Amino acid sequence: MRRRLLAAAAVAFVAVAAVATTPPAVADRAHSSVVSTNPVDYTPHVLDGTVWALALVGDTVVVGGAFTKVTDSSRRQTLARKNIFAFGLHDGAIRTFAPQVDGAVYSLAAGPDHTVYIGGAFKTVNGGAQRGLARVSVRTGERISSFGARANWGDVRALAVRGERLYTGGTFSAINGVRRTGLARLNAISGAVDPNFDARLSGPGLKRVRVEHFDVSPDGRKLIAVGAFLRSGTSDRTQIALFDVGGSPAVLTSWYTDAFKPACMPGFDTYLRQVKFSPDASYIVIAATGRASSAQKLCDSAARFETRAGGRQNPTWVQRTGGDSLYAVAITGPAVYLGGHQRWFDNPYGTDGNGPGPGAVSRPGIGAVNPSTGKALPWNPTRSRGVGVRAFLTAPEGLLVGSDTDQLGREYHGRVGMFPLGG
Repeated sequence: MRRRLLAAAAVAFVAVAAVATTPPAVADRAHSSVVSTNPVDYTPHVLDGTVWALALVGDTVVVGGAFTKVTDSSRRQTLARKNIFAFGLHDGAIRTFAPQVDGAVYSLAAGPDHTVYIGGAFKTVNGGAQRGLARVSVRTGERISSFGARANWGDVRALAVRGERLYTGGTFSAINGVRRTGLARLNAISGAVDPNFDARLSGPGLKRVRVEHFDVSPDGRKLIAVGAFLRSGTSDRTQIALFDVGGSPAVLTSWYTDAFKPACMPGFDTYLRQVKFSPDASYIVIAATGRASSAQKLCDSAARFETRAGGRQNPTWVQRTGGDSLYAVAITGPAVYLGGHQRWFDNPYGTDGNGPGPGAVSRPGIGAVNPSTGKALPWNPTRSRGVGVRAFLTAPEGLLVGSDTDQLGREYHGRVGMFPLGG
């Protein structure tokens, strides 16, 4: 009987998904060159709080976070926008889009038919109960009520759409009453939980299992997740796991690494903060915190791992900051962009107390490294450091940045800005 029910659920899941036109797969876009160090002048400004997430829906940039006010690029018009707003990619004009979201927005993903999926720590959207997850029209700001996914508690920290599937990660333990610890796959139209993907994440001894971030390859066949977990099913997977999601059911791959087993500062149940596939999905780069400088451990670092082979993997390279956190990564082909509150790159022997070590280069708040070697590229626009960059978005026109500070490329850019290609 259970097999029949699962089969029926799978048929219903696929049938509902076919109703709408789905957006193209979106991961980090390949660029032809490194972006300029001079940000465009027309992006709007967020006046308080933190920008946590960015998404591109057509020619509209959707911005999510924890904030209350925004202003146009000239700083002449201030508008109330709580936790989410949108602006034009090409002119920076603030859209009328203003859904009412009663908590922080941590994640965004472009949806079908000019909609956007939002994830976060909210309980209602436009007054309707929609804990942690919602789908909203970018044209009108209206909540799409037919999308019924709801987290049981906690928050949603990562989202990705691939065709008819919506992937979601966070601190939840169930979606729509169906047990899914930290990671789930849903029907992108109805929000129904997909019975063919259960990561079965667990963490014996951890206070709360959670997924901090994940990425799905552009072809939709691989999913890499990072967070506070130690096992997937019966297999050891400390803080990171790679899944084959192209088949039915999705399965854990044989790929693994022990590189993140060593602990950083006490209190970190996970020190991994973001992971991205390269545009061709041949490798990943992981951004890490940890509050510990080390030439051996991967605390406060970025690390590249290859993904085409299975079995145990060691990092291809490691970029160490010398004790400052990295929170965000973007991979475009010519560069790997990294953001946090770091002061230095190429700094394996530096410490907070003693300063930079031999060979360290100044890269305050944002920088780029060579994808092949992990060494710092000359690109050095600078940024006021604050807590750190929380979001990158690669667009055809350049690289968008979301953070908690207002200086980017030695100019005023309130918590959001864009470095263009060329120039």
